[in-house]
Amino acid sequence: MVEEVTLPELSAESKARIDRMFYGCQEVIGVEHLESVFRGAASHSGDDQLSAYIGLEPSGKAHLGWIILGDTIRNLLDEGVNVIILLADWHAWVNDKFGREMGKISTAAEYMSEMFRAILDNPGEGIGPGEIQFVRASDVMDSGKYWERVLRCSKNMSLSRVRRTFSIMGRDEDSSDHDLAAFYYPALQAADIFELRVDIAFGGMDQRKAHMYMREVAEKNQWTKPTCIHTPMLSGLKGPGGRMDSFDHKMSKSDPGNAILLDDDSESIRSKIRKSFLEVGNDKSPIFEISQHVIMPKLGRIVVSPDPKYGQPSEWTDQQQFVDAVSNGEIHPLDAKMAVADALYEVLEPISKHFTDKQELIESINKISGSIRIN
Repeated sequence: MVEEVTLPELSAESKARIDRMFYGCQEVIGVEHLESVFRGAASHSGDDQLSAYIGLEPSGKAHLGWIILGDTIRNLLDEGVNVIILLADWHAWVNDKFGREMGKISTAAEYMSEMFRAILDNPGEGIGPGEIQFVRASDVMDSGKYWERVLRCSKNMSLSRVRRTFSIMGRDEDSSDHDLAAFYYPALQAADIFELRVDIAFGGMDQRKAHMYMREVAEKNQWTKPTCIHTPMLSGLKGPGGRMDSFDHKMSKSDPGNAILLDDDSESIRSKIRKSFLEVGNDKSPIFEISQHVIMPKLGRIVVSPDPKYGQPSEWTDQQQFVDAVSNGEIHPLDAKMAVADALYEVLEPISKHFTDKQELIESINKISGSIRIN
């Protein structure tokens, strides 16, 4: 007979800590693991240190969605979590990024690390609480156990089950029958999580299918199932459209005219925002998404400054009131757009300053990504 162990109730402080860690997330799956650690169970690594992970392909320039990821990382760091940013270089190779040239992928990984340092204002780096680690997948793969994990993460998974995860690569389900390596991608991603022994796996909502695959693998192998958290996805500037489950409406660096890149200057931001989708009476606009998920959390207000001939400046600290004011005509749509554009530049200006003495790296990423200024 197995003796049942009764765990203590989760304290009010632990509940508040979880709320702070996951503030701004759209979805939390499997919070039971984190709650068990707070009740006294061991963390995934077997010690008292909570760790979290996000895996990102080094594939080009950073866009505004990274700010949302950065906010989640900051929340975790502030609560003493050690955060691992996995620079998924071999995953990028599998996904045909930069023509599978590892030298270019490596440059993009260096840029990615520096960009998160800029977004997070140079956090402490290391393996301790509240510190961040930049780890390359190519180093993780050197572990003797890693490829055993990949095989175990692949075993008893059908091809149709794997196809259902292809949106994590930005691919359709029927797009990769000619490419066997693509079918290993979800197993690689799951193996990363188990190899790093993290308590929290996070990413945008587009990574949900990968995390559900990982949890299914954990169930079959009786492995620890980390808590999974998913952040909101920003729509492209042209507005929401396409199939939501494929996330083909999302902001992406592959379409720079449809995205705000983190190194866009004030003129580029205003030009892009001016052309963005905003329809009076329709609250599904990238303008409102940006104000909700970026500007309000960062600045706490939006300042609307119309031409003095048409009105007086106004300051808005409530997201819904701002949306309503545009809908009822109190704020002209163009004035709302320009207010968001100016606030965005205020948010992004410190990132530009961070790279002032790193122009060689910027030139390198611009060269390999074919980046040009779009106004």
